[in-house]
Amino acid sequence: MPLLGQAAMLLNFDIVPEAVAEHDDWHTHEHLPERLSIPGFLRGTRWGATSAGPAYCVLYEVEQLATLASEAYLARLNNPSPWTQKMMPHYRGMSRGLCRVIRSCGLGMGHYALQLRFKLVQESEASLLQWLGDELMPVLCMRPGLGSIHLLQGGLTATMTSEQRIRGADAGVDWALLATGYQESAVNSLAQGELAGAALEQRGASQVIATSYRSAYTLTRQETGAG
Repeated sequence: MPLLGQAAMLLNFDIVPEAVAEHDDWHTHEHLPERLSIPGFLRGTRWGATSAGPAYCVLYEVEQLATLASEAYLARLNNPSPWTQKMMPHYRGMSRGLCRVIRSCGLGMGHYALQLRFKLVQESEASLLQWLGDELMPVLCMRPGLGSIHLLQGGLTATMTSEQRIRGADAGVDWALLATGYQESAVNSLAQGELAGAALEQRGASQVIATSYRSAYTLTRQETGAG
């Protein structure tokens, strides 16, 4: 499957305008390498919004859900570097989903992405997942312009840590879908087509929020020298 692990951490947030340049410098040269050095972290990607919605999306692919509750990860969160302590107050509206990878279809990761965030009523879960994961996603990821689609479900509640105390408590994630591809128009068209909010709501989803993104930076564990 295109995602590198069985779980993922999905973050969405804004940064106050005057701190954006330093944030991107810090995130690229310190924060991503730091996170990817933690055992079980495999790849991290930062995306920038091209439509209304949270300005940033960050996806960390990890070996398993337990990685996101490990002593090594929590120790890093509770001992932020001086630069991290400086950047945390500039965050706004942080949501952080510690997610299971429910389905991951296609190959690779495109530079353009459509992110859908939504909730599900329990009685509709099985039918929507069968339609979305078994019928729709394997077909869509083979469409010209597209490449991979990933369905994530929030699996853990984030522990309060020193980093959260600085920036404020994080919201969670119920369900998220990330469709990626090499053609921006093909990716974005999904929000008006098969993955439109109305289509998901007819299947039992609610509070559907769609945002388009462009990849800004990606780092793998191997590139950090962590092995």
